[in-house]
Amino acid sequence: MNATNAMDATNTHLSPETEAMREMVLAFARRDLAGSGGFDPGEFRRRWRLAGEQGLTGGTVPDKYGGSGLDAVAAAALMEAFGEGCADTGFAFSVAAHLFACLMPIVEFGTDGQKERWLPGLCSGERIAAHGITEPEAGSDAMNLRTRAEHRDDHYVLNGGKCFTTNAPVADVFIVQAATRAGGGFFGLTAFVVEAGTPGLRVGRPYDKTGLRGSPTADVYFDDCAVPADCVLGGEGAGASVFTSSMKWERTCLFGVYLGVMKRVVDDTIAFAGEREQFGTAIGGFQAVSHRVVDMLLRLESARLMLYKAARGLSRGDDDEIAPALAKIAVSEAAVRIGLDAVQLRGAAGVLEGGAAALLRDALPARIFSGTNEIQKNNVARALGLGRRRPAPRS
Repeated sequence: MNATNAMDATNTHLSPETEAMREMVLAFARRDLAGSGGFDPGEFRRRWRLAGEQGLTGGTVPDKYGGSGLDAVAAAALMEAFGEGCADTGFAFSVAAHLFACLMPIVEFGTDGQKERWLPGLCSGERIAAHGITEPEAGSDAMNLRTRAEHRDDHYVLNGGKCFTTNAPVADVFIVQAATRAGGGFFGLTAFVVEAGTPGLRVGRPYDKTGLRGSPTADVYFDDCAVPADCVLGGEGAGASVFTSSMKWERTCLFGVYLGVMKRVVDDTIAFAGEREQFGTAIGGFQAVSHRVVDMLLRLESARLMLYKAARGLSRGDDDEIAPALAKIAVSEAAVRIGLDAVQLRGAAGVLEGGAAALLRDALPARIFSGTNEIQKNNVARALGLGRRRPAPRS
């Protein structure tokens, strides 16, 4: 038993059912999702259907709509096992983005008719969803979208564009945020469910990215795209609420994928340090190496504790901005640092294609998506009341 497995064995925060589910997902990912690399549409769809059969594409959706009804803690464990077992982190990321940024908004804000219409196919792996919010001039400033939606009779007409849209090249359904009131602001945004193939919707070519290469990403364009009024999620003006809720799920549960990837790389690094010899001894015996490995493990376990704390709060329904933001920061920063350390410890071999280099590439975007880490720090500072003006003293 290696060091991280020993620590997991003493972890009692997961129920026996969740532990069993976690082991099943880990075995499935190792067996059926082997291989990594770039994006191939046919292979991506094949894997997606297999993930759907295992319940990964609809894990947190109520079972009446084809999901498994998992809470946030179980979902984080599910994603952790997925990330550990699947060498293609981009694919795991795509599944998690589909579930938390697209399906959960329908679960939490959709009407009964909308849920019955879209969720079963999205849960089963038959269909794929994408979430369009980021724009060239509205990344961190998400309340100032330039994509507009004009209400006309029984439909809305969308004009504008989105960038960095995960799953866009393969998506069957898009969750799209657009401004429905001049001046934007919290109540100026509206969320829509838009079917692929709707006239006026066009998807650009897939990006060539540094990391998460197995996750297809592209721009999405709307040119007088007519969307029926019954495709609005939560009512006109509820877009910001839809987005905020989905980000709580994403910043917590999606980052379980990175916990799994880090665990895989840390375990492999411990084995490497025990086998690689220099100057007649295993390099793990050198203090500079052993201390770096211990620091890697410390970062992983610290990030894990913070993520599961946030997941427990989300499961309880806590109205908490701080825990998800801190968890997102902790996991993403730990992933980058562990990737750097794993590469360094392997020397020249660390820059070859493989687990350590792949983790580093795939971890770099984690500090940016779901709200940059700088924005997360702003959110925490605001929640703590920092920077508020104190009332002027009475004379």
